[in-house]
Amino acid sequence: MDVVRKRMKVKPLTIGQERLINLLGDKENEIVGVFGPSGTGKSLLVLSYALDAVMSEKYRRLVVIRPLIDVTTGRSVAPESLGELFYKLSSGYIMDIMGGIEEPSKVEDLMRRGKIMVTDIDYLRGRTFDESIVFLDDAQNVPPENAAEVLVRTGRDSRLVIAGDSIIQRPMGIERDGATLMREVLLNEERTAVVDLGIKDIVRPGAKRGLKLVLELRLRKRELSSDESKVLDAVKSVSPDADIITVVAFNDLKRKLGIKAEAPDALIMVKEENLGRVVGKGGERIKEIEKETGLRIRTAEMTLDFKQWIKALHPVSWVSKHVADVDFAGPDLQVTLRGEFGAFIGPRGAYVKFLNGIFHRLMGIGVNVVEED
Repeated sequence: MDVVRKRMKVKPLTIGQERLINLLGDKENEIVGVFGPSGTGKSLLVLSYALDAVMSEKYRRLVVIRPLIDVTTGRSVAPESLGELFYKLSSGYIMDIMGGIEEPSKVEDLMRRGKIMVTDIDYLRGRTFDESIVFLDDAQNVPPENAAEVLVRTGRDSRLVIAGDSIIQRPMGIERDGATLMREVLLNEERTAVVDLGIKDIVRPGAKRGLKLVLELRLRKRELSSDESKVLDAVKSVSPDADIITVVAFNDLKRKLGIKAEAPDALIMVKEENLGRVVGKGGERIKEIEKETGLRIRTAEMTLDFKQWIKALHPVSWVSKHVADVDFAGPDLQVTLRGEFGAFIGPRGAYVKFLNGIFHRLMGIGVNVVEED
């Protein structure tokens, strides 16, 4: 086992975090990519490992490359626009994380001596980082060509670690961000390793609740189609006491993929503890909504239990009992199955295409399916 792995003061709390630390400790991995939502410990674990690696002189220095984003505009802020403030803000990020790992005075001393340095991704040309552990954080905010430049600048006896969040922190309006594309590249490279962290790996207090609220806000902001508006109007008429988050209609997908009529045409997403207000006693309210809209309706509560979402949406309801897990994996929602793979994906993959299309409309993400190991 890597000596640095033993020395680390921050210990993994989940299986995914354990795998990340093991991959960092394996010297065969010249590049390690870690991807997942905020709160999964990506930056904390990587910087904890890197700090111990530098202090034990396994690497000469730690180079942190992280874009500074203006939260108002969503744009990257260049050093020339902020001057010395840019580096103060970037260094503050390191102190915020490392200050809880090591004595702040030791971290500050390492920074003064150039053992820990912060640089901007737009200022890498002409530089080479030898004997260094190079950490590119928040890769979702980095143009893919700039991320590739980091690969070029990682020199002799060095390691590169890339972290990003292609789900929650992905820039709005961008289909394939830097983290997504770098993950795809790393999956097919030699001497590289990729670990995907998901909801089950969130350990930061409040992060899971924050993630849920972010997703809910995005769903509430969705622009509705005419069919979706028709369903929403019917719900307001029949169930005025229900808190509706969004409606997604997909009867066109069902027709396009040739899926049987028993599959749903639309999903009503409701706030937790509001399901009964939409369905009604004995299902009377949902029947009235279906009668008014002419659509087959399913309902689901807005939770982070994506198994329930899949159960509500899949054309074959019984197959949901074979779903072992549903969680984020890179830019997608990954469904892990325990048997009945063929029944789940459907003829010529129609059911997975159906789910994929729905989740793209709901959250801008895709769906992939794997079998349990």
